[in-house]
Amino acid sequence: MKKLFIILALISILDANAQNIDRKVLLNDIELLSSDKYEGRKTGSRGNFMAAEYIINRFKENGLEAYNKDFKHPFTFKNRRNEEINGVNLIGYIKGRSDQVIVISAHYDHVGIKNGEIYNGADDDGSGTVALLEIAQAFAQAKKEGHGPKRSILFLHVTGEEHGLHGSRFYSENPLFPLANTVADVNIDMIGRRDEAHANSNNYVYIIGSDYLSSDLYTICEETNKKHIHLDLDYTYNDRKDPNRFYYRSDHYNFAKNGIPSVFLFNGTHADYHKATDEVEKIEFDALAKRTRYAFAIAWEIANRENRLIIDKDGK
Repeated sequence: MKKLFIILALISILDANAQNIDRKVLLNDIELLSSDKYEGRKTGSRGNFMAAEYIINRFKENGLEAYNKDFKHPFTFKNRRNEEINGVNLIGYIKGRSDQVIVISAHYDHVGIKNGEIYNGADDDGSGTVALLEIAQAFAQAKKEGHGPKRSILFLHVTGEEHGLHGSRFYSENPLFPLANTVADVNIDMIGRRDEAHANSNNYVYIIGSDYLSSDLYTICEETNKKHIHLDLDYTYNDRKDPNRFYYRSDHYNFAKNGIPSVFLFNGTHADYHKATDEVEKIEFDALAKRTRYAFAIAWEIANRENRLIIDKDGK
């Protein structure tokens, strides 16, 4: 009976804190980060570093800890011209009650300026960036109210994704927590729009990778949605034979290839993908808010379940 009471209490707390994810805050954040001021957020550019400072200030407002002193995890890589590029991942932290950690990730870079046009990347991945900020706020609020997570949460904003997943690769090779203690990655990359396959409704999300390594993670994604969110879960791009190979094209992959159960939430591509027309006025904020709440709910379940996720599949 006591165990049942605890489970029901956690469900109630989950629902209450998911509602703390505020559509107006999502709007404010994405309007700013996807404005011309940030010059398309290309890794190593002035606009990218300005976006980094904005995200750090939001971390501070939400009361996140700086695990590595200043929220920054800098790295370098070479670009398709052999020039050295400076990038910086951003890491906020909420300490749990165990030595295990969950990573929630999104990339905050985009492709910058091309031929004098600013590519603002509102959906790619302004949507994931602001979702991660609101998820951090919801977890921080829960902790303030005495409901801190069992496992620690690492909020990882990576850059260098558009050049080839460099930021997440760097983190996976230089983790702040041992990878052996990292139980899952929930990755958010483009969740603010709809694609042609869902022209009649935005009440869906593509789920990629949840069953590649862990049947527990697949079950959590399914059951959490049924209990709390009620999106249509689309597994089209989860097919190992899908020619788009999206499983290998976003930041979760650098965790999955190291044996860490990972799930990638995605709205699919659209006519504005990687074009200057990916602007904030095309974001569908009802869909963005609902998918953000779904990502929060998945992370909440993983953070607070009794046992860590089992790894019972080979990822192939």
